[in-house]
Amino acid sequence: MTLKSKKDVDFNSTKDPYAQREAEKYENPIPSRELILQLIEHAGKPLHREEIAEAFTLDSEDQLEALRRRLRAMERDGQLLFNRGKKYCLVNNEDLIAGRIIGHADGFGFIKPDDGSDDLFLSPREMNPLLHNDRALVRVAGVDKKGRREGAVVEILQRNTHQVVGRLYKEDGFTYVVPENKNIAQTILLQKGGAGKAKQGQIVVAEIVEQPTKLRQPIGRIIEVMGEHMAPGMEIEMAIRSHGLPNQWPDELLEEIKPLKKEVPEAAKEGRVDLRKIPLVTIDGEDARDFDDAVYCQKTPKGWKLLVAIADVSHYVQINSELDKEAQKRSTSVYFPEQVIPMLPEILSNGLCSLNPQVDRLCMVCELLINAEGQVTRSRFYDAVMSSHARLTYDEVAKMLVDGDTILADKYKAVLPHLQELYALYKVMRVSREQRGAMDFDTQETRIVFGSERKIEKIVPVVRNDAHKLIEEFMITANMAAAKFLNGKKMPKLLRVHEGPGTEKLMNLKVFLGELGLSLAGGDKPTPLDYMHLMESIKGRPDAHLIQTVLLRSMSQAVYSPELKGHFGLALEAYAHFTSPIRRYPDLLVHRAIRHCLQGKPVESFYYGVPDMVVLGEQCSANERRADDATRDVVSWLKCEYMMDKVGEEFPGIISAVTSFGFFVELADIYVEGLIHISNLAQDYFHFDATSHQLRGERTGINYRLGDSVQVRVVRVDLDEKKIDFELAQKSAAMDSKPKKRRRKK
Repeated sequence: MTLKSKKDVDFNSTKDPYAQREAEKYENPIPSRELILQLIEHAGKPLHREEIAEAFTLDSEDQLEALRRRLRAMERDGQLLFNRGKKYCLVNNEDLIAGRIIGHADGFGFIKPDDGSDDLFLSPREMNPLLHNDRALVRVAGVDKKGRREGAVVEILQRNTHQVVGRLYKEDGFTYVVPENKNIAQTILLQKGGAGKAKQGQIVVAEIVEQPTKLRQPIGRIIEVMGEHMAPGMEIEMAIRSHGLPNQWPDELLEEIKPLKKEVPEAAKEGRVDLRKIPLVTIDGEDARDFDDAVYCQKTPKGWKLLVAIADVSHYVQINSELDKEAQKRSTSVYFPEQVIPMLPEILSNGLCSLNPQVDRLCMVCELLINAEGQVTRSRFYDAVMSSHARLTYDEVAKMLVDGDTILADKYKAVLPHLQELYALYKVMRVSREQRGAMDFDTQETRIVFGSERKIEKIVPVVRNDAHKLIEEFMITANMAAAKFLNGKKMPKLLRVHEGPGTEKLMNLKVFLGELGLSLAGGDKPTPLDYMHLMESIKGRPDAHLIQTVLLRSMSQAVYSPELKGHFGLALEAYAHFTSPIRRYPDLLVHRAIRHCLQGKPVESFYYGVPDMVVLGEQCSANERRADDATRDVVSWLKCEYMMDKVGEEFPGIISAVTSFGFFVELADIYVEGLIHISNLAQDYFHFDATSHQLRGERTGINYRLGDSVQVRVVRVDLDEKKIDFELAQKSAAMDSKPKKRRRKK
C-alpha cells in the first residue's frame, strides 16, 4: 500500500530538519519525532508501522527496529496512540490528554496533563486500574458538581510503581500490604505464599507482580522485611522506598567514573578564559557541601560588572553517558534532615564539580553589565577556569556587610571590597525588583536540630538575612539572562514556568478579599505588581499573615516546560534554571544548550528537540514533586516522634488551614502541625466556607478562621499515619464571636 497522492508530501525527498541531531544520537539514524508526526498529520489517517517505514524508505533490520522503538516511545509519551486496528494515530489534545496520575488517599485521583493545562478529576472507578505516578491517556468525560473537568481512561501508557513499602496485615484468610505512600489508596493483595517469612505488622517491601485492573486490586509478593519498629534513620529508608527514589549507583556508572581524579586535568583547562586571579567567592549555608555558584563584582563608570560563575557539570556529564542516564532518572538531589541523596556521585558533587576554595575548577560564566538603576544592559556566556578565593557563609557575609564585624572584615580583607560592591549592587537591584513587581513573600522555613541517637532536640526557624537575599537576586538575574539568551537563539530548552492564578482561584481570592474590605487590582488578569501593591497595603495588619497565605495559595505551582509562559512570581517573561547543575537536571540541560550555541552549531543539530524537552520537563517536574513529598514524609514522621512524649500538654498555635472536616493548627515556636477534627469542636453544626477559609457555627455563631490564634492540647500522635490530633484547650481568640440572636418568627 502506498501513501502517495496529489495531496501527500514526498517524505522520501523531504530533508529532515533534525537529521544532524538524529545522526549524532544514533548509528543508524531514522526520521525524527517531528517528521513522523508531520507524516501522520499529512496522511490524514492512522498508519501501520509498515506504512511509516515505507514512507521513509526504511528497510534494514536496524532501521526497522529503531523505528519500532521510537514509535513505542512516542506512544508512551502520549504523542501517538496505537489503536485497535494496530495503527498509529495522532493524539488530538482537544479529545485525548496524556499526563501523569496523582493518586489520593480517598481513592479518587487526578491526571496532570503534559501540556500544562488544568488537572482532570478521576473518580475512584477510573482510578481502579491505576496507581500513583502511572502515565495514562484520558478523554474529557464531562464536568463534575464542583466544575472540574472529569477524565475517563482511554489507555495506560506507562506503569511507574513496581515496588511498594508498607505494613503487612493478615486477616480473614487474606494477606495484604497497606502502602506507606498515602497517594496509593489500594492495598496490595499478596499471592499465595507471597508473604514469605514476614509477620503481622512488620514493615515490608512488596513487589507488584500483577498491576491493578478495573476489577482487581494489585497483586504482589514480599521481597524484603525491613523490621518491626521505626529505628533511628528508618524514616528516611521508608521514604526512599515508598517514593521510589533511586539511591544506589549502577555498576556501569561506577565503572564509568573510575578514571576521574580529584584534580581537574590540565588539558580540560585549555581554550577557556582564565579567571583564577579574579577573587570569585562562594556564599552558602554552614552545612553546604556542594558549591555550584561563585560571584564577583566590580564598579564600572556606568554601574557594575557582575560575574556569576557556575560549576561546569556538562563537561563531565556527557549526553547519554551512564552518569547522564542516572542524573536524568533522579532529576534532583533530595535533601533530608542531615542526609542527602545526590543527583551526581560524590566525586563530582563534592569534588570535581564543586567550586571548593583554592583549587582549580571548570565553570560556565554569566557576565552581566548592570547600570546604575539596576537594569541589565548586556550579558554574555563563556567557558572559564577559576579558583574560588574564599568559602563564605551567609552569616559571615551578613555580619561583615550589615553588622560591621571588624574581626571577620580583617580575616577576609582581600575580598571585602568586592563583597561591598556586591552589596551595593544588590541594594540597587532590590529596588528594580520591587518596581517590576517580583514577589517576596515572608514564608517561614525551619531546621531540625538533632541530639543523641537522632532524636530531635528542637525545631528552629531559618532566618533569611541580606546575604541570602543578595545571592538569590544574583542567581535570579543569571537565570533570567540564560532564558533570554536561549530564546534569542531559538534553542529547544527547559524553562521554569510559573503561571498566574486560574479563573476559579482568582474569583475565590477576590471574594475573600472583599469580605475584608480589600481588593486586588488588575481585573481578570492581575499582574505581579498588583499582588505586591496589595501586600504593601496590608503591612502592619494583624491578619497580614492570613492574607499572605491566601495570596500564595491562589497561584499555580511552578513547573519545567519548553513553553514560553513566563514566571508570574518573579514578574519575568522568561526564566530558566541555570545556576545549580550539580543538584538539578534542568540546569544541566540549559548548560548544554548554551554550550551548543557557544560552539556555533546550528539549532537543528542539538541533541534535544522540543518534543524531548516536553517529556523531560514533565519528568523533572514529577521527580521534583517526588523529592518534596519524600522530604515532607520524613519531616512529618520526625515531628510526630518529637511530639510523642508531649501528649496531654498545651500549646498556643495558629490555624494554618481550614477544611470541611476540621482545621489544622501550627504550634507557635515549635512549628509542628496537627488537626482539630470537626467532631471535637463545640456542640454545634459547622459550615465550611472555602472562599473565606473558615468554619462557621450554625447555632453558636463561633467561627474558626485561617490565621486565628488558639490554645490546643495534644491528644494523640500516630507515627504510622504521621498525624497529630489536637483539641481546643480553652476559650481562645477564635471563639470570641458572640452567638447570633435568633429572630422571632412573625
